[in-house]
Amino acid sequence: MVDHVTTIYQCTLPFHEYKINSRGHLPFSTSKLSHPNSKQNQKPLPSPHPANAEAPITMVTVSVKWQKEVYPAVEIDISQPPYVFKCQLYDLTGVPPERQKIMVKGGLLKDDADWSKVGVKEGQRLMMMGTADEIVKAPEKGPIFVEDMPEEEQVVNVVLRKKYPQFGQQSNGAFMQQDAEECWTQLLYTLSQSLKLPSSSEGLDVVKALFGIEFDNRIHCAESGEESTETETVYSLKCHISQEVNHLHEGLKRGLKSELEKASPSLGRSAVYVKDSRINGLPRYLTIQFVRFFWKRESNQKAKILRKVDYPLSLDVYDLCSDNLRKKLEGPRQVLRDAEGKKAGLKTSVKTSVSTAGDSKMTEAEESSSGSGEASKSTAQEGLLPEEEHQLTGIYDLVAVLTHKGRSADSGHYVAWVKQENGKWVQFDDDNPILQREEDITKLSGGGDWHMAYICMYKARVVPM
Repeated sequence: MVDHVTTIYQCTLPFHEYKINSRGHLPFSTSKLSHPNSKQNQKPLPSPHPANAEAPITMVTVSVKWQKEVYPAVEIDISQPPYVFKCQLYDLTGVPPERQKIMVKGGLLKDDADWSKVGVKEGQRLMMMGTADEIVKAPEKGPIFVEDMPEEEQVVNVVLRKKYPQFGQQSNGAFMQQDAEECWTQLLYTLSQSLKLPSSSEGLDVVKALFGIEFDNRIHCAESGEESTETETVYSLKCHISQEVNHLHEGLKRGLKSELEKASPSLGRSAVYVKDSRINGLPRYLTIQFVRFFWKRESNQKAKILRKVDYPLSLDVYDLCSDNLRKKLEGPRQVLRDAEGKKAGLKTSVKTSVSTAGDSKMTEAEESSSGSGEASKSTAQEGLLPEEEHQLTGIYDLVAVLTHKGRSADSGHYVAWVKQENGKWVQFDDDNPILQREEDITKLSGGGDWHMAYICMYKARVVPM
């Protein structure tokens, strides 16, 4: 979603809000203690840090020399690991953290080094070596803002704002930043109401075929023994974040079980029900939302969860599926395993056809199983064969990440990271595209002020059947 954060945030790294007691008071009261040298023996024990003493230093300003450039005032937060400092330099120079070689006392600066042992000083000049990422060629036509588009091209924006007034909120004459996941969900829902597959007698909509996730839900009440089942379609899986969740898969599994309170017909009052869900239908594109924003009751405001949650380049959701769907996935998954085995030079577990058609299908499965994103052949084959001849495997490959940068839930900056058809990743920061390495994409997992994944898009790995 369009945000209106000034471009200076593209080049600076936000810092923590520090709560430092500059006077260094002890954590217990000293009002009842007395000074041993006092004649009256009634003077309070002085603070270990006098009022005119300096507060503990947490910020150090240095200059950094890289090639012919000198960056004169770069702040280092020594309460954070050096990797955060390297991320700052990445914004300034375009040199990824893993390529940076920063000369300090004792050798090169490591990502997890202890600043107190490094001994960096105020005003010190640091030398950095490293090659910046290749600069992506800017588009020939500059960016066109929505407000400058012809009226006929503003239909989606006008309809979205008219149908969902919250997206039309303004501040100082400009549209306010809105939640990206809310915008995505409402956009898909709106499109699903108007786009239908013309060849479908059941009126199946295109959006559901591409993004819809079908759930089988079992709802039961332990107190009354009531039990019911239902089906529902959603357009994203939720990764719920808690102290026990360190990986995406853990958050997804926790999201399959929830509690709800509703009226019980047999008890004649409200009761607690447990809802167990299983995926019974998978889409071509799987959307994952990291539930990072929540309402903080004690402060009555929206807050952001900064906890680091790792996510993979390839995601297997087989164990999240219903028994019925698992049976349907077994055949395609076996074809995929055989293709991967053949590619690795291993014998396949089942006999496969030696015909030209069989070899052709196996070749296509090998291309699909690579998960490299080099979709030129794979996509072409998908376009040549009827849709029903390609079956889902329950395995998905990461193709896009939307990150949120900043600690606040009401501000910050959204950036998109998208995998191209040639397998390369590009970071789209407003109108500034930057090439990225694939191994850097999974580092957007949170844990600080750097970009952290908010929405991930995975593409289904399919095989011809």
